[in-house]
Amino acid sequence: MKRDLYFSKPLMNAAGSLGYVPDSRAGIALDLFGAFVTNPFSLRPRLPAAKPGLIEYPGGFLLHTGLPNPGLNAGLKKYSAKWSRADLPVIVHLMADRPEETQRMVRTLETQENVMAVELGFAPLLADDILLLTLEMCLGELPLIFSLPVEQVLSLGPRLIQDGAQAISIAAPRGALSLTPNPSPTGRGELITGRLYGPSLFPQTLETVRSAAKLGLPIIGSGGVYSKENANAMLSVGALAVQMDATLWNPAFNF
Repeated sequence: MKRDLYFSKPLMNAAGSLGYVPDSRAGIALDLFGAFVTNPFSLRPRLPAAKPGLIEYPGGFLLHTGLPNPGLNAGLKKYSAKWSRADLPVIVHLMADRPEETQRMVRTLETQENVMAVELGFAPLLADDILLLTLEMCLGELPLIFSLPVEQVLSLGPRLIQDGAQAISIAAPRGALSLTPNPSPTGRGELITGRLYGPSLFPQTLETVRSAAKLGLPIIGSGGVYSKENANAMLSVGALAVQMDATLWNPAFNF
């Protein structure tokens, strides 16, 4: 029997922002949230990127980590008991690049207590057909949230919802910056690619949420949400809920 996707409160963290389990010792008032989203899991363990990096730019920063994680089975051994005792329902974020592996992970999570839903994230430029196949293979008891880049939210989101996904969330966009602070015009500075965070993203993501809501999509807004006003703006144009990411790392965070 498929479970409902319902948020008692419309705020939550985004994947990769607060670790694998809700922990009030992190200094975040978790009673503000309607759910907790885990860091991304892959089926097998992943090591950090050979050259992890954080590069600031006006309006935000680029982060490259390689998405290290212990793998889902090891993660369950370490965290599943804490999820079952948590006051917040848990949404497990999965790296969903291979449909067969994703199906195995989703089926495993269907047996876990207090897992409310699964959020599926994908590698860049993955074909629409792969995402649709992933949906078909993973439909079951747990609600599926598809984390899409803004470019796919409006083009692919309606089909995913029509075929059984329960919500769409907005993935952090990707970009590239030079590791060399001031590369010469003729020199070839080393570029690093990664995900982009920061308040400069907000105008684009707000417009994406507005357009998605007009199409009737259950959309979870995120990207550049750095204030209560940002979150309220997304909710006012029709967001089902709102995810916050890097602003949660600010010691002065206060909603």
